[in-house]
Amino acid sequence: MQEARLWRQLKENTVQCRLCNHYCSVRPDERGKCGVRENHGGVLYSLVADRIAATNVDPIEKKPLYHFQPGSHSFSIGTVGCNFFCIFCQNDSLSQSPKSGGPIPGEQVSPQQLVQAAQHYGCKNISYTYNEPTMFFELMLDCAELAKEQGLANVMVSNGFMTPECLDELEPWIDAINVDFKAFSERFYSELCGSRLEPVLENMKRIKRMGWWLEATTLLIPGQNDSEEELRDMAAFIRDELSQDTPWHLSRFHPCYQMTQTPTTPVSTLEMAHAIGKQAGLDYVYLGNVPGRKEGNTYCPNCERTLIQRSGFSAGASQVENGNCCNCGRPIAGVDLG
Repeated sequence: MQEARLWRQLKENTVQCRLCNHYCSVRPDERGKCGVRENHGGVLYSLVADRIAATNVDPIEKKPLYHFQPGSHSFSIGTVGCNFFCIFCQNDSLSQSPKSGGPIPGEQVSPQQLVQAAQHYGCKNISYTYNEPTMFFELMLDCAELAKEQGLANVMVSNGFMTPECLDELEPWIDAINVDFKAFSERFYSELCGSRLEPVLENMKRIKRMGWWLEATTLLIPGQNDSEEELRDMAAFIRDELSQDTPWHLSRFHPCYQMTQTPTTPVSTLEMAHAIGKQAGLDYVYLGNVPGRKEGNTYCPNCERTLIQRSGFSAGASQVENGNCCNCGRPIAGVDLG
């Protein structure tokens, strides 16, 4: 446990957390909505600033990031805690467990140990993932600074609900991010996630301006966020507010957590969403959780040559040379594509 960053004092030893857009007011001996920031005597502490609950060496494609150092290995870390309450969460054992006020699990680590582990395993980057990485902001920031010094890139997999102050602090250190673009309705964010849509939209626009490499992922849940109208609105937002070359990953839902009675997303729905993205003019639209589909490959938007072929999370040799399609010479958006 260490003193948190990004908070301010209120009256009578109450503090306001300024890490995410909930802006929680936390009274003494209580925690914020995330379950991992706690007020002790008028000082806000992070309970996960030195505790890792999950580590793994993953392909970068698993994040998913398809246009950032494809084929590389990413040293992936996460803690417990989340500022969302998604009833369809796929990592609820990590994200939701601390909200009951119980002890915080995890192995005590230092940023130096994490960077050394990434180097030991031959990783090109470190991914802050599994739970919402904003929750372990202090550890992520210290680790990211050290990783940069050692020539490693930094990647976030996030719900995009951080505050402007949080982005200010992270801006020099993060290289790429995948944002869960969960839906295009406040109802969905409020009822299914306990959150709000508007800050996520504003953050994605700002992240694009900041120059981080950005990809977006939408988990299509039957009857919740899979209407043609909503998908057209999402595709238009990506095209008009981010850019037509921002990759959009459309992922298949499987019943889990509190939505075990909801059916798996039909492949036909995924195909419809993919067609909508392409009709909107998006250059790179991918399908996820459906192995073996050609929509997992990267194609040149101009000549349609297969540039990166994928099997699951494995990426084949890149047909991109100096950032351009090796067939027609069209620039291909991304970072270190070949």
